[in-house]
Amino acid sequence: MSDKKKILIIQPIHKAGIDLIKNNANYDYEIIENIDDKDIKQKILECDGLSIRTANLSSELINISKKLKIISRHGVGYDNIDLKSSKEKNITLAITATANAVAVAEHVMFMLLNISKRKNMYDEAVKTGNFSNRNKLPKTIELWKKNILIAGFGRIGQSLIRRCKGFEMNVFVYDPFVSKDIIEELGGKKVEDLTEAVKSMDAISLHMPLNEKTKNIINYDLLKTMKKNCIIINAARGGMINENDLDKALNESLIFGAGLDVFETEPPKEDNPLLKNNKVFLSPHTAAFTEECMIRMGKETIQNIIDFFEKKLDKSKIIKL
Repeated sequence: MSDKKKILIIQPIHKAGIDLIKNNANYDYEIIENIDDKDIKQKILECDGLSIRTANLSSELINISKKLKIISRHGVGYDNIDLKSSKEKNITLAITATANAVAVAEHVMFMLLNISKRKNMYDEAVKTGNFSNRNKLPKTIELWKKNILIAGFGRIGQSLIRRCKGFEMNVFVYDPFVSKDIIEELGGKKVEDLTEAVKSMDAISLHMPLNEKTKNIINYDLLKTMKKNCIIINAARGGMINENDLDKALNESLIFGAGLDVFETEPPKEDNPLLKNNKVFLSPHTAAFTEECMIRMGKETIQNIIDFFEKKLDKSKIIKL
């Protein structure tokens, strides 16, 4: 009988990650591209570890596994994994904690700049022969000296603050779990009350996990207290912003604009009103999809599995269940 560990790679990852296990004599691996539960059920029975991206890892799938010891999430969110079953079976859950911070922070700035500079409107004016109408176009917004609130101050939030400071923005941070000293050391100011803080912000960027406390944390009642020039960015998890409320607030010009990389339902349903709202800038959950980041995430995903079995997995990458 082989002593090799069997690793299931649910959804393809970058070749750089595959190479780590392909060239390791201690492991056998299989890649599942079809994320239908039937296919996963057949393979998960005897696997010792698995990696997963956005596919749903239900309690049923986890419970039928016989040998599963480590789940390595390709990314930092894990709301697609049944945590209760994982805990009951004493399965370790690890994330790619260090791989995607730069990519997501850059994507937030990309969205913030596109919205504040009215990229679509200005680009269209030139391409459609309306260059001479430039003085009639609505004016853009500067980021200089503007107030931005970073809600959630993990690695991504801390990467974002460095970029915001480069634009000389005034950065405020809401995170009950991060000390005032750490925030101030990086040039931010800690706020204790999210509801009060949003009232004076020109931009808000969400970087919190989705849970019972954060679901629909941005709703119509909160949106109507914000400044009319406020821009909201969500490149964390869908569900934190009530999408119907956001559409209503944008249509009523309660805020300036919004940028969403994530949605409550992915892909968003065809009747989602935000798909037709020209005040929102959208991307298909691709904030981390830089070539460089995909290499880092692929490698870290597999390295987490190897490190687990070699008993040297960094504790900072393990999610407490």
